[in-house]
Amino acid sequence: MMDIPRFIRHLLTSRWQVRRAFPPKTMAEIATAISAAEQTHDGELRFVIEGSLEPWDLLRGMSPRERAIEVFSQLGVWDTEHNNGVLIYVLLADHAVEIVADRGIDTRLAAQAWSDICREIETHFKRQAYQLGAVAGVEAVAQFLKQHYPRSESDTNELPDAPLLI
Repeated sequence: MMDIPRFIRHLLTSRWQVRRAFPPKTMAEIATAISAAEQTHDGELRFVIEGSLEPWDLLRGMSPRERAIEVFSQLGVWDTEHNNGVLIYVLLADHAVEIVADRGIDTRLAAQAWSDICREIETHFKRQAYQLGAVAGVEAVAQFLKQHYPRSESDTNELPDAPLLI
């Protein structure tokens, strides 16, 4: 059965609302946080913001988690040398944050650890503190990556640091 309130919320979430929550200054701060974090580990981190899902995805009941996994694949976050890419995905219309980690890092952490980071980000977002929440999330993921994939001299930046608005 279709969730009518969710459908309406997605239809009413505009590009303007997404830009208001994530203006250029916030996007730049997220990029800076990712770039700084990646100087401390060999992992790869992507941050993606999506305002709303397409109507056909809503009609088939796509969850934020399912969409995050789809975006993870589409962006090739899984295609890093050490299988240590991590995606932080924000679906603004649902006020949802999902983290998808490649198999190299995902097997080293309990699912609860990723969930805890997501809830922390969501807590900031509920207070309209989007920049603070995003940067805190990047830093929390970076701590796990630093622990399991410390920086090596041979590390290369395999994925863009700039957050992506889709």
